[in-house]
Amino acid sequence: MAYLASPYKTAEIVRKYDFAFRKKFGQNFLIDPSVLEDIMDAAGITKDDTVLEIGPGIGTMTQYLAERAGKVIAVEIDSALIPILKDTLSEYDNVKVINDDILKLDINKLAQEEAGGKPFKVAANLPYYITTPIIMELLEKNVPLESITIMVQKEVAARMMTGPGSKDYGALSLAVQYYCRPEIVTEAGPQCFMPRPAVSSTVIKLERYGDLPVKPEDPEYMFKLIRASFNHRRKTLANGLSNDASLKLSREQVTEALGKMGLKEDIRGEKLTLEQFAELSGILGQQSVN
Repeated sequence: MAYLASPYKTAEIVRKYDFAFRKKFGQNFLIDPSVLEDIMDAAGITKDDTVLEIGPGIGTMTQYLAERAGKVIAVEIDSALIPILKDTLSEYDNVKVINDDILKLDINKLAQEEAGGKPFKVAANLPYYITTPIIMELLEKNVPLESITIMVQKEVAARMMTGPGSKDYGALSLAVQYYCRPEIVTEAGPQCFMPRPAVSSTVIKLERYGDLPVKPEDPEYMFKLIRASFNHRRKTLANGLSNDASLKLSREQVTEALGKMGLKEDIRGEKLTLEQFAELSGILGQQSVN
């Protein structure tokens, strides 16, 4: 089987199966072999690895993964692609294709069944419309993973990398930087895909920390504060957190906590570092207990 990473080969497969790209699934197939090589190199995949691929499409990246990994689990939501994958991946006996929605799968159970609970690696050309939910699912559910090497929209990669004070800084930035060390791998223009998207893309690697950079007393509560602070981005932190019904905090409680940290009462959430959110959650969490 020839590699699928070319405009000619991809078009041939699409014609052969009379496949219709479905916008609701965000289908843009990679056709640039150099980008795929960059992904493989960054992910550092070996025969000791089990790799989870999300959205294999016609199997373009899956071929590269299968030749390097011990085992590949490819989860594809579009049932129309399953017979195509059966054809394009017929030469590989180390690939398992699952026709399901990754956000509805029990990924921890999948990891136990397919990798014996050993940390696996994620590699994917993610559909843009569900990039953030997938990343948050992988990170917040404590899935046993070593790294995530993914193609995302350029603006999303910027949000993952940025720090306090930037307009791109938000809950995604803080979640990624709490769990992982993010690193930009390469850029990919619209010409690298079929059909061409309207935006540019970035390959980013998120390497899971063995030792977390901050250790809040209650990580779940810290992220409740983070989400609430960015849900009310235009408000001061004191107003935003006190107006969030789920937190049950008064403006005075928040202002007092900020004062203990040496922060002004009119500060906004976008100015706080991850370390400061951890400290704030410790103070406010203690107050809610008392």
